[in-house]
Amino acid sequence: MNFQNLLNQFTGSRTPSSSSSKGMGSGILAGSAAGGVMGLLAGNKSARKFAGKAAVVGGTALIGGIAYKAYRNWQRNNGQQVPQDSPDQSFETSTINASLQSDEFQMTLIKAMIAAAKSDGHIDQKEQDNIFNAVEKMELDHQMKGLVFDWLRKPIYMQELIHGAQSLEQRTEVYLASCLAIDIDTDEEKQYLVKLAQGLKLPADLEHQIRIQANYALHNQPTVV
Repeated sequence: MNFQNLLNQFTGSRTPSSSSSKGMGSGILAGSAAGGVMGLLAGNKSARKFAGKAAVVGGTALIGGIAYKAYRNWQRNNGQQVPQDSPDQSFETSTINASLQSDEFQMTLIKAMIAAAKSDGHIDQKEQDNIFNAVEKMELDHQMKGLVFDWLRKPIYMQELIHGAQSLEQRTEVYLASCLAIDIDTDEEKQYLVKLAQGLKLPADLEHQIRIQANYALHNQPTVV
């Protein structure tokens, strides 16, 4: 199964090959203005606007840069030695990303975004029909489409996401992708993210950095570091 192709199409890439072929972040939230299936799932203007921005800038660079900035800010704030990197350095291009490129982890990221988007129960029958129609139009084989339909229909348990993220870098990516998939404007969404951060065993100050960067990406508000 080509999970990179799935990830690209799920997040709205114009073509399966429109993103860089390397790295687990290829295509994440990179999409048309509608944001692909992810835009339909998120159901809020901020997430769709971010997806449109990612389509222009490039999903890999944008998501990788956000995660990398949050992670490195956390390192600096904790007095850790941080190598000097170029301004556009990201998880995708850095040496610490060597373990983040598997199909299994790309699958975990998709499931994390779906689970977060469904956390407040806002998806009604009409929205669900639109999402399923969008998946049906994706250039995927029947087996891959069936897999996506299963994820959309059935509950995705948080433990699956926790087990799918082995390193702290991977846990940072999973939590960031979850934050970007929702606008965090309901109690259900807030509680979901609190429980996810606890399950991923994220240090509190790293969780804070991830939320700051996600909020900035969604709303273009000043970043506090």
